[in-house]
Amino acid sequence: MSSDIKSLSSFVWSIAETLRGDFKQSEYGKVILPFVVLRRLDCILEASKPAVLAMAATLSDDLDDEARDTLLAGAVGQDIRLYNLSRLTFASLKGQDPKDIHKNLLEYITKFSPNVRDIFLDKFLFTDQLKRLNDAGLLFRVFDQFTQIDLHPEVISNLEMGYLFEELIRRFSEISNETAGEHYTPREVIRLIVSLLLVNDREALTGSGVIRQVYDPAAGTGGMLSLAEMEMKALNPRIRVELYGQELNPESYAICKSDMLVTGHDPENIAYGNTLTQDAHRKRRFHYMLSNPPYGVDWKKYADAIKDEADTQGKNGRFGAGLPRISDGQLLFLQHMISKMRNDEQGSRIGIVMNGSPLFTGGAGSGESEIRRWMLENDWVEAIIALPTDLFYNTGIQTYVWLLTNRKDTARRGKVQLIDASGERFWKSMRKSLGSKRREIPPEACDQIARIYHDMLNGNEGWEDVSKIFATTDFGYREIRVERPLKLAFAVTKEGLEALREAKPFERLDEGERRDVMEALLVHLPAGQRWMNRDAFDKALSAALRRAGAKIGAPVKKAILSALSERDEDAEVCTDKDGTPEPDTDLRDHELVPLNEDWRAYVQREVLPFVPDAWVDETYTDAQDGGVGRVGYEINFNRYFYKYVPPRPLEEIDAELKALEAEITGLLQ
Repeated sequence: MSSDIKSLSSFVWSIAETLRGDFKQSEYGKVILPFVVLRRLDCILEASKPAVLAMAATLSDDLDDEARDTLLAGAVGQDIRLYNLSRLTFASLKGQDPKDIHKNLLEYITKFSPNVRDIFLDKFLFTDQLKRLNDAGLLFRVFDQFTQIDLHPEVISNLEMGYLFEELIRRFSEISNETAGEHYTPREVIRLIVSLLLVNDREALTGSGVIRQVYDPAAGTGGMLSLAEMEMKALNPRIRVELYGQELNPESYAICKSDMLVTGHDPENIAYGNTLTQDAHRKRRFHYMLSNPPYGVDWKKYADAIKDEADTQGKNGRFGAGLPRISDGQLLFLQHMISKMRNDEQGSRIGIVMNGSPLFTGGAGSGESEIRRWMLENDWVEAIIALPTDLFYNTGIQTYVWLLTNRKDTARRGKVQLIDASGERFWKSMRKSLGSKRREIPPEACDQIARIYHDMLNGNEGWEDVSKIFATTDFGYREIRVERPLKLAFAVTKEGLEALREAKPFERLDEGERRDVMEALLVHLPAGQRWMNRDAFDKALSAALRRAGAKIGAPVKKAILSALSERDEDAEVCTDKDGTPEPDTDLRDHELVPLNEDWRAYVQREVLPFVPDAWVDETYTDAQDGGVGRVGYEINFNRYFYKYVPPRPLEEIDAELKALEAEITGLLQ
């Protein structure tokens, strides 16, 4: 960032000090950012004002809105649909009576083209802020300070305007800790994601005539899009970057769309609404996609539309691979982004930051596991990078950057690189915490991570504990169901009779029927006998019921057998009518067999030596795979990067406790 932009940023920041006392710090951005946009647009439109007014005077009232917009925007001579029909400008407003500034500014804002008017009136709710400023007697003073800033395109380029706006958004977000994490991703995290996305494409991005589309489905204030463009322009000033996004939060959307306006982009490429239910860029595909979607936010409110798309469109839609649990929609955003990959020679690259849940939540057959399976079996996942904790403004949790592409280099095909960049060498403590943000990734660490990824370092060059490369199948497993035989012993006991009395089928009998059953159990069965064979007890029970004259149905008999039985390793195995051993559901277990290993060999080695009577239920299968068991995928970073840290010696802990006791005693005295 140039010294001129830093100086300009500081001046704008100083205007915010005017608001102190009448506005909370967290509200400064709601006033200053719209004013910056307003001043930039005033400067952009100043030269074309006479031409626009002249064109407006010639247009018939019968002309439809779209044609009117096209002609008026054409009079401006810009590539975007943008104009203002007011005869006022910042220069003429300054010459008006200061008492009329509120009325005049409202008239000026309402004469913008509809796409701009929507930003100020409906999303920024700027008229509310203007009223507050006017009521506090600050409006003309703030306005006058903004007239002193020259934001004409020939003075401040679109790129420089991007730097200015991005710097202001960052600073306002940092003093608004209660909401910053929702709508703003720390600058160094964005730079890291962008670096990882571009590091393998540097050669492809050079030269003239290069056009790239960049997309963020949860655009927030547009920081990811802006920084992506800046980094691409730094690589190749001649590159044309087209930015697209969608955002649900009105204020964040207004800031993002404003950013597009003041930097010369088409603001219509930024859509308002819910990406998951209303895809505003349905037919578009993008070269680069990056996002920081909400963590752990449920999608219950939108579930019907999402489930309907998954059911009706399947793999032809966005969510055909599977649906994650209702409490977390991160993998919905990732599936949406994958649906936007270009199917051409260049393909697409995706960078998305998520928490740990998408890595391992959900067992075999679950929505999350099926989504991971889909991505890995299609060989789209290139790398996953674990970031340090305490990087974000409103959460200190561990986060991970996923990198995906549908055009892997030959060396990466069938492989996934895991990078553990959570260690101390990749972060430094901040001098002052900002909410939950206590750490940051310095530029040199960002470069190191990008180099580790680019060079595909695999436990070498001093990075043994940081980078490891695996086959995609290494994350897959086959969940097999291991059964053990049911062994039951039977006896008439006090506890068993109490359990029978509470059984629903027994309770439904009338009093006489219940009395007959109790007579059969207490009188006609041998007292104190313990049966070790279920069939033998069943015969004895049937005979006792006949002698007592008790006539019962199958549900009651089943309740008796259940109440009077208990598991006993010395009992004989219970079998079905074909003589096949019945499984004991209480002893049922599931083993996770690595996908590249034969499950029979695994059972011989890991199961049968310890439980010789166990067997595998071969009916427990995966419909997709057709083999025994169910296929699942998970990526457990701790398994690959865990380091054992021995506990401290007891003597050291004891000495520390004594020192603390002495300190507490001194404080109490």
